[in-house]
Order: sequence, then C-alpha cells, then structure tokens
Amino acid sequence: MAEKFAGGLNTVVRVGDTVRRERRPWSGRVAALLRHLEKTGFRQAPRYFGAVGDTDVLEFLPGEVGNYPLTSAARRTTALISAAKLLRRYHDATADLGLPGGWMLPDREPAEVICHGDFAPYNCVLRGEEVVGLIDFDTAHPGPRSHDLGYAVYRFAPLTHPANEDGFGSVEEQAARARLFCDSYGVTDRAAIIESAADRLRDLVQLMRTQAASGHEGFASHLAAGHDRVYLRDLEYLDANAGQYSLS
Repeated sequence: MAEKFAGGLNTVVRVGDTVRRERRPWSGRVAALLRHLEKTGFRQAPRYFGAVGDTDVLEFLPGEVGNYPLTSAARRTTALISAAKLLRRYHDATADLGLPGGWMLPDREPAEVICHGDFAPYNCVLRGEEVVGLIDFDTAHPGPRSHDLGYAVYRFAPLTHPANEDGFGSVEEQAARARLFCDSYGVTDRAAIIESAADRLRDLVQLMRTQAASGHEGFASHLAAGHDRVYLRDLEYLDANAGQYSLS
C-alpha cells in the first residue's frame, strides 16, 4: 500500500520500506551524496536504491519527523543536542566528497563540506526525544560548515520573533539553546554563525520570490502564506538581539 506525504515543495510516496520522489535536475548529485554516506558508514541518511523512470527510490527511515507545530519531544534539550551531534557527523562524513556544481543551490566558498541546506526539525527523524535520522537532501550543496550551522541554530534554538507561531522561549532561553547547539556540535569559531543565519534567511526570501515570479506553484503558495514576511521579521529580530545572541 502506498502512503503519500506532501512536504513544503515535494510530494513523497511511501511504498513499504521505501519512499519514492520525483527526479529533479540535481537528483544525480543527491544520489552520489547518499551513496557516499552509505559507503562511509553514515547510516542516519536514507540509502539510495536507484531510479525507476522519473522517480528516485530511497530507504524509508522509521520514526517521527519534527513537523510544526513541534511536539514536546522535539523541543527537548535531548533533541537539540542529538541534532547538533548528527549535523557534525554528517559534515565530517562529507568533508572529502567534493562534487562541485550541479546542485539545486549554488556552491559556496569555502567548500568545506556538503551542506544539507535545510537542517531543521522538519527534516530530522526522531525516536522519542532523540534525533536519529536526516532526510530531504534536495538543497544540499558544497559550502562552509557555518552556513548549515547558522540555519540549524536558527531553527533549533529557535531564533525567532515571539509572533512566530513556530518559535518558543525568551531571548535568553533561545541564546542558551543556541550556545548548547554549538557546544554539542563542537564548533569553536562562532563569529560567523548568527550572520550565516541571517544570510540564509535573506537567500530564502530571494529564492522564494524569484521562483514564484517564474511560475513555481510551491513557492507562490509560500508567498501567499506570508513565509517571506515571517523570515524578514525574524531578520529584524536577529539584528535587534545580536548582542544577546552572542555565542561565545
């Protein structure tokens, strides 16, 4: 029996222990990444089984995805710490991969790792309070670790305006969770992380508007729902609380 899941921009169909996704121009790069992860022993990403026509077949990772509104388990410190450690293992596993060009998003310098590009609770698989898997690599691309870290901290702390229904915690609590994420990842140079979060939000707004203008229905629906305004408000919030969000 097939089970269909509608994501933000993609529809994924589960068939038994596999999931089926429509192939995109960058699917070959994603397949190479997933095969590399399997070869290196990183088992927290789905295995790539190949293509059937215009559909990619991947392993289904059992567990709960951290969709919004977040459950109490996804908000726990355990989830944040395990997510940060998973991101570190993923980055370390891709540090020697290379593969410039051909991704959905442009390469960024320095190309230290293959960034996931959208490391957030909704792309993490939980069992209980523990993050045990990482899915949806459409936005993967070569770049610096800080590029992924900035967005991950933004999503997991979370560094969001109080009016954002997906956010929680005071500024002080958010800052403490952001520092804990960095501690758990093991990053020492944190100067660029908050700015990387801001850069990612600016990029998202630009991508959304450009794609919607070109006729992309998924991004157009995001604009209609006001996602760009949420990100712009969060950008102002990041700037206003930059001093309190110091991660040193």
